[in-house]
Amino acid sequence: MMGRLIALLFLGREVAHREHLRTKSYSQHVALNTFYDEIIGIADSIAEAFQGRHGIIANIPMLTNDTQGAIDVVLEKQLAANEKLRYTAVPKEETAIQNLIDTAVELYLSTLYKLRNLS
Repeated sequence: MMGRLIALLFLGREVAHREHLRTKSYSQHVALNTFYDEIIGIADSIAEAFQGRHGIIANIPMLTNDTQGAIDVVLEKQLAANEKLRYTAVPKEETAIQNLIDTAVELYLSTLYKLRNLS
């Protein structure tokens, strides 16, 4: 399950970067730049902390689904999927890793706010 959670974060970076290059909105351009710059570091921190406790993540799949549509809708779907996966990937009691996942959630939410309200 952790491999899939990390894969979703990687996919979010890829989709955001592509849309960042296509958008004609400066505010979206900046918001997506921040997202794709930060999400990889967050994903890396989550993976490394997880591996420090549980060992190497054997499989991080290459995802390509759910990338069509408006960028805010795509990111919102990814956020929902990550929130659903988080407690199957990591027990609630492992608060250090859950806090790192919270950082990813915060970045998604902040980006959604910027995409929807600051254009």
